[in-house]
Amino acid sequence: MTDQTIIWLVLGAISGSFINGLTGTGTALFALGFYLVALPPLQAVAIVALMSVLAGLQGLWVVRAAIRSNLPRLARFLLPALIGVPLGVGLLASIDAGTLRLAIATLLIVHGVYFGFRTTLPRFRARTPIIDGVIGFIGGLFGGAASVSGAIPSLWLSLRPWPKAKVRAVLQPFNVVVLAMTVGLLFFQGAYNERAIHALLITIPIGFVSAQAGIFVFRRIGDTTFRRLLIGLSLLMGIGIALQELF
Repeated sequence: MTDQTIIWLVLGAISGSFINGLTGTGTALFALGFYLVALPPLQAVAIVALMSVLAGLQGLWVVRAAIRSNLPRLARFLLPALIGVPLGVGLLASIDAGTLRLAIATLLIVHGVYFGFRTTLPRFRARTPIIDGVIGFIGGLFGGAASVSGAIPSLWLSLRPWPKAKVRAVLQPFNVVVLAMTVGLLFFQGAYNERAIHALLITIPIGFVSAQAGIFVFRRIGDTTFRRLLIGLSLLMGIGIALQELF
């Protein structure tokens, strides 16, 4: 493994894991570009998925009390997602994943621009169990079909005036479970070969420290700042997905 490859892996681990530690999502957006320079696409995606799970597990510990007190809400998102993931994987052969990713990117950009530059944030308080389930299903479906499981749930949760721990108590375990399923599917496809293992030996310890740095910042910001971060991340995710597909 060359020094240049190691540098790209280190940069991807730092950026992706820090964002995941801070917001509970976004690893692929900030890390995949670096990994694709250093590794073949299948191994790059496999490493991003596993790094997302490892960073996410650290974040789960931070909001463990909020998760325990919000299990019914989490279940509304997560159970439909478990149905959506294999369906999304099954759709890969019959849909244009690139077109789907561009459609998602457009939605995220519109949402990020509209709400990101408003002086007041939306305060959608109504209980919406059916919509929550639909959002969870779409997140799982898009995760299996286009590797963007956190995009739509992040958009939806950024509209709710919930405390940051409550938002993360849904978003973090949602992404961990969906991406863990992705890791399992990639494992059976042979993605974790010798080259990927060598890359993980470099990225895992760096990703652990970077995720802890992100968690450190998360603990020190307010609820409104966290919501604005999610809206800003939606915009960046949309731009990043669009650039990946167009160029």
